[in-house]
Amino acid sequence: VFFCPSLQNPGFRFELHRRSKHYFGIIMGIQFELNKGRVPVKVWTRDIEASAMQQLLNVANLPIVHGHVAAMPDVHAGIGATVGSVIPTRQAIIPAAVGVDIGCGMNAVRTTLRAGDLPDNLRSLRLGIEGSVPCGFEQHAASRMRGSALQRVGRVLDQRLDAIVGKHPGLMKMQRRFSETWLCQLGTLGGGNHFIELCLDEAGAVWVMLHSGSRGIGNVIGRYFIAAAQKDVRRHQIRLPDRDLAYFSEGSDLFDDYVEAVEWAQDYALLNRQQMLAAVVEVLKKALPPFRLENEAINCHHNYVARESHFGENLFITRKGAISAQAGELGIIPGSMGARSYIVRGLGNAQSFCSCAHGAGRRMSRSVAKRRFSRFDLEEQTVGIECRKDSGVVDEIPAAYKDIDQVMENQRDLVEVVHTLKQVLCVKG
Repeated sequence: VFFCPSLQNPGFRFELHRRSKHYFGIIMGIQFELNKGRVPVKVWTRDIEASAMQQLLNVANLPIVHGHVAAMPDVHAGIGATVGSVIPTRQAIIPAAVGVDIGCGMNAVRTTLRAGDLPDNLRSLRLGIEGSVPCGFEQHAASRMRGSALQRVGRVLDQRLDAIVGKHPGLMKMQRRFSETWLCQLGTLGGGNHFIELCLDEAGAVWVMLHSGSRGIGNVIGRYFIAAAQKDVRRHQIRLPDRDLAYFSEGSDLFDDYVEAVEWAQDYALLNRQQMLAAVVEVLKKALPPFRLENEAINCHHNYVARESHFGENLFITRKGAISAQAGELGIIPGSMGARSYIVRGLGNAQSFCSCAHGAGRRMSRSVAKRRFSRFDLEEQTVGIECRKDSGVVDEIPAAYKDIDQVMENQRDLVEVVHTLKQVLCVKG
């Protein structure tokens, strides 16, 4: 056990992971344990702000949390719970830990295209993708969606959603044209850190990679049930360290309804990414030499909850900004829009609940990034990448994110790298 000189607090200690080969310098695996909560927090980084540590402690003190909390190398402060954490709960779920972009995640597929098949100037290709996949607040026109193939694909989702809304009509009050919006946003990117990229791997093969979630409907479902959980804990006079850690207990009507709704949103997010991937591939087919997709697309959530068994216990595992890394399971860990991304294979590390980081993780908030950087900084940090370089995406500047290579170094006991990708084109919402 090594005590950390930079964290003058007896509640922190370094712990060498069994897989570590380094006893000095960089300590791979668990960087330190936070032992001031009801259960410990195992942290895979030393790059963590005080507010994030407090949020981890708050979660660790909840009576529903089982065993320990795992904080990934990209951990940073979120709403209630940190982004980049894995929260195991017994017979309960925390809606705010799942978040409002339910089912947000990644999709990636390798093509038979090579770097030389791409045109020297990728601007027209980027504009073609932006024209095919609505970005930001844009969505498909309702007139185009009615009777379309997408509507037929979404028919089962529609029936499931009707059952949820039938029990919770208040959902419809939170979004204008509720029943139409979810369909019109199917196959759309959204804004913030969502993106579509063309990348080259270490062998020069072209990949399509994208990041998005459950769009407006997921946001509505998330906010509705977070508010319901807060009201429920007040009614039961449950004291919490943070109101955003309100939870539903298994066996209650609200618990079952939330599980039904969150599973719907996760399925919607999965389908949303599949539809976008298909649209991007169609754009490429029209502009590039003939090609095929080399393998099945990797599609993984990183904001979600799932029933899993760990350490002999049946638990609800909430991954808030983390992906599943079961032994042999493929996943995607993107860097910022100016850095590398990684296709990885899970190592099934039990201490992380078979999880790993979901990306680089933010180093600073969007508002701080906008104050600190300009579009000229963005241009400098994205040289060689075809992307928007205007003030509207300065909050996504690479410098606002952690070093993805350090994140990967810190989780060598969680995943192994299969492919290293570098983007050449990036579409931002």
